[in-house]
Amino acid sequence: MNVNDTTSAAILDQLQRRSTDPQRRILFTGATVVTMDPDLGVIDGGDLLVEGDTITAVGRDLSTDGAVVVDATGTILTPGFVDTHRHAWEAQLRRIMPDVDDLGGYVMTTLAGYATVYRPQDMYIGTRLAALTAIDSGITTMLDFSHNSRTREHSDAAIQALLDTGIRGVHASMGPHFGDWDRQWPGDLTRIKDQYFTSDDQLLTLRLATLATDEISGPALAYGPELARVAKDLGIGVSVDAVFGTSSSEAVLRWGKDGILSPDVTLIHSTGLTPEAWKVMGETGTTVALAPTSDAQIGLETAIPAVDEALAVGIRPGLSIDVEVALASDMFTQMRALHAIQRMRAVNAAYGTDQQPSRITTHDVLDFATLQGAHTNGLAGVTGSLTPGKKADLLVIQAEDLNNMPLNDPIGTIVLGSDARNISAVLINGEPRKWNGHVLDVDLAALRDEVHASREYVLNTTTTG
Repeated sequence: MNVNDTTSAAILDQLQRRSTDPQRRILFTGATVVTMDPDLGVIDGGDLLVEGDTITAVGRDLSTDGAVVVDATGTILTPGFVDTHRHAWEAQLRRIMPDVDDLGGYVMTTLAGYATVYRPQDMYIGTRLAALTAIDSGITTMLDFSHNSRTREHSDAAIQALLDTGIRGVHASMGPHFGDWDRQWPGDLTRIKDQYFTSDDQLLTLRLATLATDEISGPALAYGPELARVAKDLGIGVSVDAVFGTSSSEAVLRWGKDGILSPDVTLIHSTGLTPEAWKVMGETGTTVALAPTSDAQIGLETAIPAVDEALAVGIRPGLSIDVEVALASDMFTQMRALHAIQRMRAVNAAYGTDQQPSRITTHDVLDFATLQGAHTNGLAGVTGSLTPGKKADLLVIQAEDLNNMPLNDPIGTIVLGSDARNISAVLINGEPRKWNGHVLDVDLAALRDEVHASREYVLNTTTTG
């Protein structure tokens, strides 16, 4: 047994020497391949072939002709995780308020305080740190809900950070909630699209980010017919944050009547919504991004991630990290939190009756974290499963590590057993971004200095009332 090829410097050297070859072939052999493709399932002792940036074959005993062969025996191959909503610019303020009491506490401290002093370089540093951390923990696609675009330079810095990390990024642009800003949004989206998003076949995509209602920041940031028209004219999707409670339920019904709900619109959180709102969401194919730890820990409305409500109307949600100022950074935590909370609710609801609990499974939450996340981000045809024809966004997870061996159930091992230390390799668009357990092309000492300097600037400049 050889479980070391994805820790081999020699193999990495071969891959990097051929990195400019658009026909470079990489063949992973002997792995347990968890495809998350409903038709392909799990392949024991399977092979996976990458040609250029694309998965071209999955099966057994594939031809090694012309390929860099990676012996992946003793590992699990799985699609990279997809984060459907993270405020990446906040990363240098990680866990600065781990016991935040409520949404108001977060809003006033972070959005009305720290955010107002951010410079473009702080946007760059926070976003880059978040994206590199995402890669390290197996997130290959990250939607950055970038709601601190005070100037066009702030937007440019956030986009450049995604570009520089090599992540499959979704830049969802929104103006800030509080403080001084240039009021260039949403008008600047046209320039942003023309400058950075000129191709349909690139790592980065663009979305419009907005809020559900005007309660926090006024009508300019709230979703409605005007912003829907902006997105339609640009041909981009919409991500709507802070969707929870009575006022958001009423907004959803208005959006349904206005015809501005569709699969191109993602509603984030969706906590504490009425059955009538959920019915409209299901009928229009609107997508949902759950934030399991955010809802539960910050206490948004009911504080219960709305997975049952989504499934009841035929919506299979994506998962997201949300705010690192108070929450964990990785998708393993989101999957486990949702799995535990939903199953607790199901058993509790049936307790003392003759009803059988309706539980979600580890397969469900891995589906949410991969294929459904891609669907939610408008990228289902690009990533989210190890399907031939999709881009090669994948993880190599060591199944024989101390905390994972022996491998009895690969999906259970991914969801309940693994963490970032078990990910020996990450490929994004066919390019190694993590190898031998380390994110590539990062000067960690220099990054650390930049992060600390940015944090000190923000903390020392922010004035609190």
